[in-house]
Amino acid sequence: MVAKSYEQMLYLQNEQVKCMRNKHIIVSNSNHLIRITSEDLAYVSSDGSYSTMHLVDGTEHMFSFNLRAFEKLLESQLGLDSQQFIRLGKCLIINSDYIYLINVSSQEVILSDMHWKEKIKLRASKEALKSLKNLIEVSFKNRRINI
Repeated sequence: MVAKSYEQMLYLQNEQVKCMRNKHIIVSNSNHLIRITSEDLAYVSSDGSYSTMHLVDGTEHMFSFNLRAFEKLLESQLGLDSQQFIRLGKCLIINSDYIYLINVSSQEVILSDMHWKEKIKLRASKEALKSLKNLIEVSFKNRRINI
């Protein structure tokens, strides 16, 4: 039994190294191991001690750890590439590559890549959405080239 656990540990470490190279995310618990690319993850929602991964194809996977633990998992596996995921308030981590619309007054952010059948509508506080909007605007202004 110990040898099998050691082999599993080595396998997981090897997979984590691969994930850092290939932008994969591995999330596991006692029963499941999920391996996806970072592009497959649309957002993560949280309800207390539980986090649910929402994939772009509509699949959901629930895990019994909080959103902060999920943030740390993304950072440890993706390194700097984890910056594509933005914590939005207390209950959400969103993939910034899919931000389509931010509506502060209706407290809504819509995720889409324009190829999905349906857009994903999420609710967040006005303060969180104002911060997100500002972050994107500043980031965009910093990328402009003055000619």
